[in-house]
Amino acid sequence: GSNLSLEVLKGTYGNGDRYSYVTKLPDGRYLRSSSLYIRDANGNTIGCLCINTDITETLKFEQVLKEMNRCNINNMEDEIFVSDGAKSDSGNIQEIFGTDNKVAVCDPVYPVYVDTNVMAGRTGEYNTVHENFDGVIYMPCRKENGFLPELPSEVPDLIYLCFPNNPTGSAITKDELQKWVDYANKNGCVIIYDAAYEAYISEENVPHSIYECEGARTCAIELRSFSKNAGFTGVRLGFTVIPKELVRDGVSLHSLWARRHGTKFNGAPYIVQKAGEAVYSEAGKAQLKDQVGYYMRNAKLIHDELAKAGFSVSGGVNAPYIWLETPDKMTSWEFFDYLLKNANVVGTPGSGFGSHGEGYFRLTAFGTYENTLKAIDRIKSL
Repeated sequence: GSNLSLEVLKGTYGNGDRYSYVTKLPDGRYLRSSSLYIRDANGNTIGCLCINTDITETLKFEQVLKEMNRCNINNMEDEIFVSDGAKSDSGNIQEIFGTDNKVAVCDPVYPVYVDTNVMAGRTGEYNTVHENFDGVIYMPCRKENGFLPELPSEVPDLIYLCFPNNPTGSAITKDELQKWVDYANKNGCVIIYDAAYEAYISEENVPHSIYECEGARTCAIELRSFSKNAGFTGVRLGFTVIPKELVRDGVSLHSLWARRHGTKFNGAPYIVQKAGEAVYSEAGKAQLKDQVGYYMRNAKLIHDELAKAGFSVSGGVNAPYIWLETPDKMTSWEFFDYLLKNANVVGTPGSGFGSHGEGYFRLTAFGTYENTLKAIDRIKSL
């Protein structure tokens, strides 16, 4: 505005008004401005009007949104829905789909995916023989297939995938994930992709986002969490990405979720969102890198030491979980009782994640290094 005023006084002003241009001030702030020349009845410029808006904080938040989208796809900012955590979103996302939709889940699986569909009446009767639900397509994840699911022969409407995986700690390569995207687009499925543990990925061929795959924007919803990478468990913050290109039967799923989100959710607290913004600052990213590294050091310790002791273990490379095969043909709960009684160590019985989790046990790296070392020494001494 000051420069324009000087131009008017000097008579060196330009001919055109200027709208929505950005300037950087000496103190580092950014202004978005519009400037208009004021003219008398004869068309002579006699003054100017300049409207400035400080957009520094807006640009910071825009950068936060871009940081959320690790795959660097442009124009996704208005497709991100901030929430109070991935667990809430993974349970609530099914509300925008009809109860006649067929669901496919991995087995073993994070229980929220199944249980919320049970509550919605989408899963049919419980089968006491197989200990699962008749109306759900289960995709077994076994040792012989690297604890990765295979494309289902029966085509589902909704496919839940979680990579890096909870509970097995397995990870999927980009080429393998592309097969799921191609399958979903070919058959009209929607993939609900839980990427809560993407910060723990260490291998280059493992994607951080499903949107790294070609065609994912027309078939996939992605869930993200601040609990696992930034320690927000209990604080509660996450976000869900729904591309506008994701349409089924002529209906935009982005619009459906926006309506559901605005109707049933009042938003994450501002103070929590500010903490989430700090996660993407240079200092925040450095602290998160250290924290993730700390837990992955624990994971490597658990994996390597138990393997040396003769246990069959997997995971712990791209995820903070180690998936342990129970020894001596113990059931998951028998091994739980055995560890608790003889080593004073607790973990999660694999059978709690589904029938194909029976005979396995989940150990977590979310603890101090000192306690992790003690626990492993106790297990090895049994």
